[in-house]
This record gives sequence, C-alpha cells and structure tokens, in this order.
Amino acid sequence: MGNVLAAEPPKMPSPPLVPPPPTSPPDGGPPAPTPGQEGVSEDTGPGTFEDLHKKCKDVFPTPFEGAKLLINKGLSNHFQISHTMTMSTLQPSGYRFGCTYVGTKQFSPTEAFPIVIGDIDPSGNLNAQIIHQFTRAIRCKLVSQIQNNKFLATQFTTDYKGQDFTASVTLGNPDIVNESGVMVAQYLQNVTQRLSLGSELLYQYGQTVPGNEIAIYTLAGRYTGDSWQASANLTPAAGGAHLCYFHKASENLQLGVELEGSLRTQECTTTIGYQLEIPNANLTFRGQVDSNWCVSAVFEKKLPPLPFTFALSGYANHVKGTYRFGMGLIVG
Repeated sequence: MGNVLAAEPPKMPSPPLVPPPPTSPPDGGPPAPTPGQEGVSEDTGPGTFEDLHKKCKDVFPTPFEGAKLLINKGLSNHFQISHTMTMSTLQPSGYRFGCTYVGTKQFSPTEAFPIVIGDIDPSGNLNAQIIHQFTRAIRCKLVSQIQNNKFLATQFTTDYKGQDFTASVTLGNPDIVNESGVMVAQYLQNVTQRLSLGSELLYQYGQTVPGNEIAIYTLAGRYTGDSWQASANLTPAAGGAHLCYFHKASENLQLGVELEGSLRTQECTTTIGYQLEIPNANLTFRGQVDSNWCVSAVFEKKLPPLPFTFALSGYANHVKGTYRFGMGLIVG
C-alpha cells in the first residue's frame, strides 16, 4: 500500500524498457560536491516503507508486448532527453518525448538534487516527477499525471530520514471541492542492525468510499542476512499478507519468492523469479513463474562498442491460453 496511486486506479504507466530514473547526472557522472559535502557517506537508516520489498521486486522481469524503440541522449552532465516509439495492441502506441534534469545539490556521492523527470505524447498527456532533498533528513517527491487535459492522478510524498528510522506522509489525489483523497502515514524503524519493523496507516475519504471514509493499518518487518533478505506486510483488517524472500546465490545469480494472499477474496498467489547476469557476454536474463501458471521472461543483451541494448520479452498464461511477445532496442 506504499504507493497512493495504487489505491485509486488507474496506475501511472511507465514504459517497461525505460531504465530507472537516474539518481546521478547522466553522461559524465555527478558534479563535484560543493564545499562541506566531501566525504559524505550513505545513510544507514532502514530506507522507506515503500521500498520494503524492493530487492525481491527488482529480480522479477517486466514483460512488454509489441515493439519498442528508446533513444537516450545526454545533452550535459545535468540534462538528458529521450525519444520512445511504441507499437502494441495492449498499450497506447505512438511517440513519447521524455527529459530528465539532475541538479547540483549533493548529500551523497551517488545522488544529486533536484531531479525532474517527465514525458509527454503529441496529445499533451503528461507524466512528471519532481524529487528534491531539502536537507539531509527531508526529501519530497511530487508525482502528477495529466490525461485529456485533466489531472488524473497527483501524489505528494515527504520523507523524514533519521539515523535509524524513516517516517513518510503521502497525500494522493486531494480534491477540496469534492472532499475526497487518500492519506498514507508510514514509519520504519531499525530495531537491530539486521531487523527493521514498521507500520502503515491508510486513510481514504470521499463519496465513493463506503461510509464516506475508511482507515486500514498494516504491520511490516524485514530481516536482512549476509546474502538474503525476508520481508513481510500484514493487514489484519483486510486479512491480507504480502511475503517476500530475496537470496543472492552468487555474484551473478539472484533469486526471489513472493507470496500475496487475502482471506477476504480467498485468493493466494506465489511467484518465483530469478535474475541471471553473464558479464562476459553482456547478458541479463530475468524470468518468473507463478502459481496461476503464468510464465514471463525478459532477455537483455548489450551490444558494445555501440551504445545499444537489445531486448526480447515473452509472456504465457497457460490457463487462459494468452501469449504475448515483445522486441525492443535501447540506444544510449
């Protein structure tokens, strides 16, 4: 429940081939730290509640369908643009222009702020993010989506990072006129060096909500070993559970297992995934299979010395007899 946009559909689309937003300036690395910032090390806190299962989630592939072409171009150490062409029968096809700006304010060697990320299509549909860290402890993020000249989704998040805890507050789709919106409060605490515990409270109000308002709380925990990590979310009111296990089997092989179940819907899904890297061949392969007999995989091959990455995707649902295949090329 960490993402408010997930509480009220539709979710913000993100092109599967687009790599994660950079936390350091592209094409040349981060700028030199300003005076007084030399030797800054990474924080030792538990991270955000939203990233509780991140290690496990990163192992699973993101399959896509059709054909995609993504061209990235770094204009400077702080500014990068991208061009994306998509041809698909399931997702909106066409052209999207994207840009990323990374500022000069640094609190660690790998991050610089502010970060502005956005992409737009010829119809004016816009996805945008603004991330800025005002102090070492306070970081804010604004996410907005505009479709058909209307604000379809808006989310504002503030994180406060202490030495051994992280507290976050998120407002989603606030509407003063119609008196509706979502608020999420999250807290994650390092109990020991390996164990983190936390909780989340989601409050939603509006005319479309039964009783005009609802509140749901979630308990969470994460234990980190030398080469593995186990994390869990439990929602007593909804009878839901979300369990994840991540294991780094070797330098090039990572495994992940995810279980999601709900007593209310009487459904439970287990997913097993892996990520295999072959550095000598510049290959990355991600695959997964779940208890609903769905199999998916994404194959990525870098083509040095050219700045090209070739991608193949496959998805099969053996119960429904649905099969999807995709091919893509990333330049830059």
